[in-house]
Amino acid sequence: MSTIHPGKNIFVFIETENGQPKNVGYELLAPGRTLAEQSGQQLVGVVIGSHVEQCARDAICYGAKQVILVDGPEYEPYTTDAFSIALTRLIEKYSPSTVLMGATGNGRDLAPRISSRLGTGLTADCTSLEINGDTGEMVWTRPAFGGNLMAMILCPDHRPQMGTVRPGVFKKRPYDETAAGEIIREEISIAPGEIRTRLIERIKEVSESVDLEGAEIIVAAGRGIGGPQNMGIVEDLADALGGTVAVSRAVVDAGWVPHAYQVGQTGKNVSPKLYIACGISGAIQHTCGISGADYVVAINKDPDAPIFELADWGIVGDLFEILPALTAAVREG
Repeated sequence: MSTIHPGKNIFVFIETENGQPKNVGYELLAPGRTLAEQSGQQLVGVVIGSHVEQCARDAICYGAKQVILVDGPEYEPYTTDAFSIALTRLIEKYSPSTVLMGATGNGRDLAPRISSRLGTGLTADCTSLEINGDTGEMVWTRPAFGGNLMAMILCPDHRPQMGTVRPGVFKKRPYDETAAGEIIREEISIAPGEIRTRLIERIKEVSESVDLEGAEIIVAAGRGIGGPQNMGIVEDLADALGGTVAVSRAVVDAGWVPHAYQVGQTGKNVSPKLYIACGISGAIQHTCGISGADYVVAINKDPDAPIFELADWGIVGDLFEILPALTAAVREG
């Protein structure tokens, strides 16, 4: 018999594709574990897919105490109908107080459908998660008004409380091979007639080839770079460091670089070991996307630029002089 106690658990949806997990699900187990411990609840991972039992076992190693596993051929590839039916049934059966999901393409499709079916609220693209241990009420924090301020959103009257979080906002807990947990297998079969769509062809977009979320070193350019003709000095430093190039929203809006390279509220959240911001002022819209970085180095000629408040190291000066010097120093060892 399951040890999950209805109403006293936090669900984390572990998204999979082709039998492999998306990192954001394991990332969410970290804040999920903290929230569960603070509120005296259980952290429960939910894995739905085909041939995904290893994903369920790994979820335990990343912090889940229990994992609900729904495994069947009808769950690969992802379809809105199959996943909506399965996850809704699980939520109705186990009555979690809170559901956390990744703000991926599929997560953004699935989460609002689930919340609508359950008649509850949904806060999208959260950057911070807190919980009142006495009331169990979540405080969801997300950028608002184009990223110019942060909004704190509550869902006091309906359950479960639901929120999505972008990949890279949180870091995974260390993988613990010795972790013990319970895998609860649920049989939820979906009749073919209930799945109204089918995947005909998948086209690999450029956004999938730019792995900003997985990059350990990122060199990012802002409006201060002056124009697309100057991106070369940013690319040179990234190449010398073995890193990846990124940009701010202003650069994308100007048409200098494709959106796939954008970091920030309307781009990607990243958590590299090193983030070098070149000519980026540091608006909330951008800084909310780099909160997971271990070290931030800011290069800007304006000593009052907001980016310096976030940076671990700041260099005030002309980036057209500083970047080539840094690149040369790195290459010289």
